[in-house]
Amino acid sequence: MRLRRSVIALMAVLGLALVSACNGDDKGGQADNGLTKVNYLTSFNTFGREAYAYVALDKGYFKDAGFDVKITPGSGTVDVMKLVAGGQADYGIGDFTAIVITLGKQKLPVTTVGMIHQRSLAAIMSLKGYGIEKPQDLVGQTIADQPGSTNTVMFPVYAKAVNIDPKSVTFLPSPPPALPKLLASGKVKGIGQFVVGEPLIKKADPSHRDPVTLAYGDVLPQLYGNAIITRSDLAKDHPDQVKKFTGALLKGLQDTVDDPAGSAAILKKYVPDTDLAVATSELEIMKKYTKPDTFKGPLGDVDLERVKTIIGLLEQSNAMPKGSVTPDDVVTMSLAPKS
Repeated sequence: MRLRRSVIALMAVLGLALVSACNGDDKGGQADNGLTKVNYLTSFNTFGREAYAYVALDKGYFKDAGFDVKITPGSGTVDVMKLVAGGQADYGIGDFTAIVITLGKQKLPVTTVGMIHQRSLAAIMSLKGYGIEKPQDLVGQTIADQPGSTNTVMFPVYAKAVNIDPKSVTFLPSPPPALPKLLASGKVKGIGQFVVGEPLIKKADPSHRDPVTLAYGDVLPQLYGNAIITRSDLAKDHPDQVKKFTGALLKGLQDTVDDPAGSAAILKKYVPDTDLAVATSELEIMKKYTKPDTFKGPLGDVDLERVKTIIGLLEQSNAMPKGSVTPDDVVTMSLAPKS
C-alpha cells in the first residue's frame, strides 16, 4: 500500500509540474528568444533509450526548427497520452500498440505522427535461476511495473499469443527507477522492461546473473515500438509545426543510431546520474529496432497497411472492442515521414 501511495504521489507531482509549465496556447507560446515553447515528454524516465531528444536539444536541431523545448521524464504510455491530451505537454513518446489499445477504450484527442522504433521493445524480464525461462513460466508470478506502462497494457495481447491466461499473472505497481533493484533483490521474479534494459538489469544485480528476456516482438513481429504523439488539434491546425518538430527529433534519433556512445555522453550532460556504459549499451541494442536490417523506409516511417494489421490483431486478441478505432483515429498519415 505504501508503494502504491508513493507511485500516486509521484504522478501528482509530475502532473502539477507540467501544468505549471503549460501556457495553454495550441501554438506553444513564444519564448523571449522568439522561439515557440514546446513541452516534450519522454516515454519512460530518462534511460539511455531516450537520448535522442537530448541530442536534438544539444545539437540545436530544435532551435534551428524554431523551438524552445523543455524535456520532462514520462511515466508510461497511458500517462503520456493523458498529459498530451490535456494540454500539459505538446508532444510525447508512447508505445504504438498501447496507444491503439488505449484509444480503443477511451477517446483521447491524440494522434501519432511518426515512429521511433520499427519493432516493439516491450518485454518481461527476469534473471537466470528465478524459474522464468519461457512465457508459460509466468503463470502464477508477480511482475513489477509502472501502472500504465507499455508492458502492462500490452500484456493481455502477448499472453494470448503465447497461450496463457493474462489473469494468471499479477502486476505490482512500482516506479520505474525501482524496477531493476526489485528484480535483483528477488522481491519479484520479473519486471516489465524494454529489451534495451538488459544492461541496466545486469548492473543492478550484484550476483551478475544473466537476464532472461521474454520479448513481445518475438511472438508479435507485426508490432511497432515507440511512436511520436501530439494533440489532434495541434496536428490539424498547425501541421507545419508538427512536421518541423518531428523532423528535428528524428535528426536527433539518426545521430543516436549513428553514434550511441556520443549520444550517451550528451544525455549525461543533462541527466548527470546517467551511467555511460549502460546508456551506450542500451542505444547499441536499440539500433536494430529503430532501423532493422530489412527496413528500407525513411526514419520514422508509418505504413498504413501495417497499422490496419495491428488494429486487426488487437481486435482478435480482445485487447479492445471490434470497430472501436480506424487507422485515421490513431495516425495522421499526412504528417508521417515519407520517402
